[in-house]
Amino acid sequence: MSEPETVEILLVEDNPNDAELTQRALKKTNLDVGLATVRDGAEALEYLFSNRPKPKVIFLDLKLPKIDGIEVLRRVRADDRLRSVPVVVLTSSQEERDISQCYKLGVNSYIVKPVEFEKFYKAVGDLATYWLVLNKSPL
Repeated sequence: MSEPETVEILLVEDNPNDAELTQRALKKTNLDVGLATVRDGAEALEYLFSNRPKPKVIFLDLKLPKIDGIEVLRRVRADDRLRSVPVVVLTSSQEERDISQCYKLGVNSYIVKPVEFEKFYKAVGDLATYWLVLNKSPL
């Protein structure tokens, strides 16, 4: 797990290539983004339920080892301290069942990862700009 002093985005992504692409896309935004990356659902929950400051937004993949993204989302939304943290699902899954279940659990946004690199970069950059600059969330 990589962790800066101040974490604005917690990236939960098991695919090292997608994690690297996300990091590169965030660098292209010219935002000074503190990014922590974890590789599975168990690490995500360990991170979120520790004494660390909560992130401003969680970018969450669904298809994760150990504990899947839907269970991570369920536990985040069930916790008083984490309930207000925006969760953006960033996944390759286009299954209606996954989309429906995520929205029932309170996901803020469900984004299907674009296959083309430039579209992926733009999507991640737009998400970071929206959630970290434009959107005002409760502390």
